[in-house]
Amino acid sequence: MCLSGKRVDLETMVAERERLRDAGRRVVFTNGCFDILHLGHVQYLTFARRQGDVLVIGLNSDASVRRNKGPKRPIVPEEERAALLLALRCVDYVVLFDEETPEKLIGRLVPDVLVKGRDWAHFVAGREVVEAAGGRVVLADLVPGRSTTGTIERILEVYGGKET
Repeated sequence: MCLSGKRVDLETMVAERERLRDAGRRVVFTNGCFDILHLGHVQYLTFARRQGDVLVIGLNSDASVRRNKGPKRPIVPEEERAALLLALRCVDYVVLFDEETPEKLIGRLVPDVLVKGRDWAHFVAGREVVEAAGGRVVLADLVPGRSTTGTIERILEVYGGKET
């Protein structure tokens, strides 16, 4: 498997964050389920990475995805989702989190930049922590017509439960 970045636990990432801060690197954080990777995800993550020097993704654990999206999700297990994200050149670190939102994770990492999709403009978990520390929140435009839910719906429409 060809991985560009590293999957780390929270404590390792906190230590790495300190090292990166001391080196003057701007750390960007975003989060999500990233259940079925698609073009919208890739463009979003590429945009996020351009906001700083290092991109850290908070990845919802399988249990967190189920609580947020329902019992049929995730489609792709967390280990595979993490590996797919780490294979992207723009991703430096992936940290799994089990809570409903990444607020606790963001509070520990205190990134310089927090990126969320414009569809989350009404609520950006961790905004207060980042802004209080002098960081900024950036809202990213979405790719129209590209979403995991849309991909699942398209698969069901095309195959309708029938064998390929």
